[in-house]
Amino acid sequence: MFGLFKKKEKAAPSPEEKAASVFDKLGGAAAIDAAVDIFYRKVLADDRISHFFDTIDMEAQHVKQKAFLTMAFGGPNNYSGKDMREAHKHMNLTEEHFNAVAENLVGTLQELGVSQEDIDSVVTIAVSVKDDVLNK
Repeated sequence: MFGLFKKKEKAAPSPEEKAASVFDKLGGAAAIDAAVDIFYRKVLADDRISHFFDTIDMEAQHVKQKAFLTMAFGGPNNYSGKDMREAHKHMNLTEEHFNAVAENLVGTLQELGVSQEDIDSVVTIAVSVKDDVLNK
């Protein structure tokens, strides 16, 4: 969909593909932009977590999230926001909240036709910050 996300073939990856960042594999900045836009539509429709965004400037949130995901997925680092622990410490997030966000992220990537291998890479990155997000 959108022609932004690169589909993976079943052939063995080349050395260049193995070295490519998740950011590059997903399709770069345009793909991250599309994913963040769809992701937040899903999040705002999800009763488990939408209330966390009631007082948030969503335009600014989109910009921050795009910069964060670009950096987290191995693209250019233009993120200047708080680290995950600091950004979420006041929110009293639970495992259910984290899982809801993860489900919406996976659903977004599936909707965009991202390969399961690349979705797994994204989930690995998300899980790597779970303790910080949940302030554990």
